[in-house]
Amino acid sequence: MRGDVEYKITTNSEQETIELAQNIESEKFSNMIICLEGDLGSGKTVFTKGIANGLGIDENLTSPTFSIIKEYHGEYPLYHMDVYRLKGDLSELGIQEYFYKGGIVVIEWADMVEKYLPKERLNIKIKITGENTRLFIITPVGKKYEDLCEAVL
Repeated sequence: MRGDVEYKITTNSEQETIELAQNIESEKFSNMIICLEGDLGSGKTVFTKGIANGLGIDENLTSPTFSIIKEYHGEYPLYHMDVYRLKGDLSELGIQEYFYKGGIVVIEWADMVEKYLPKERLNIKIKITGENTRLFIITPVGKKYEDLCEAVL
């Protein structure tokens, strides 16, 4: 999960995490892939809520731990995946078809399915640095994602 450039951003509250996500969402494009990695409680779902808010999705967003994929409909469709429980061959699940459905895909625990991910994507590693502080290490892979990061980070 490495590109050439890394952006490091610290947030000090859930609200700042949501604002960071909304900044990224402001440069959205069709088939955008955001891969989240981080320990339990690091803020992956909070970050995804920020993306959803920016898309005008008002539904209460929860982690799709047991359903794997939840779909929400806003300005763009949002496909929220939690692949934590997946093991083995994932090709039968059809996860990859979501990458080309014209929406925004946010994948929690993306590092667990790395070989199934598209080459170009936005990798975001979240580290817990304090009770309310989080370090976001954002690595764009591909020109569209590099341009997005240059525009908002």
